[in-house]
Formats: sequence, structure tokens, C-alpha cells
Amino acid sequence: EVQLVESGGGLVQAGGSLRLSCAASGFTFDDYAIGWMRQAPGKEREGVSCSSSDGSTYYGDSVKGRFTISRDRAKSTVYLQMNSLKPEDTAVYYCAADTTMWTIRQNSPRYWGQGTQVTVSS
Repeated sequence: EVQLVESGGGLVQAGGSLRLSCAASGFTFDDYAIGWMRQAPGKEREGVSCSSSDGSTYYGDSVKGRFTISRDRAKSTVYLQMNSLKPEDTAVYYCAADTTMWTIRQNSPRYWGQGTQVTVSS
């Protein structure tokens, strides 16, 4: 059974940082692209960032230069370091996995987790 378990969300002031974690199990970690989507109240879900095992990465325009994605193969875990957070980053963040980054970027991955809330206060 595929599982993607997110952690690390919370409440932070604007300008602060958070690191999200996604622990993956139930599939071969190196065979999958893993990343993050987010959905804010009243808005469509958007692809935030993703990473493949060959080192390729993607960042949405709104987070470029502020967020960094990384993979720990030994722990089958993907991290999203979020710096310089803004109130508009407030959303539920979902970990996502698929065999290609494209479906994560398009918000239609094969697998996704339950989500973790990130709230950035002004």
C-alpha cells in the first residue's frame, strides 16, 4: 500500500521558515518523482515543487528562490524547505508521487497524502 505521510506544517509569521517532510512507503522510492501541491481556501490546487531521482527539480513561479526541495534516499523522505514565507503561501500542502514530474506539476498525480496545514500570519 502506497503511503505519503506529511509533517511539519504549522503557524509561522511572515518572513519565517518551515520545513515540510513527506515519508514515502509502498513503492520504490527511486522510481518515482515526488513533490508538493498546495490548495488555499477558495483557490485551485497548484503544483509547488517536485523532484525526480535523477536530480531534476521543478518550482512554481510563486515559490522560486524561496522554497527548496530535497530527497533523502536512505529515509525515503522528501523535504520542502520554505523560507521567506508570505501570507499567500497559506494553504494545505499535499505530498504527491508519480512516475513523472509532469502529473505532479499538473495537479493530477497518481498518489497523494492527507495534507498538512501551513498558515502564514501577516
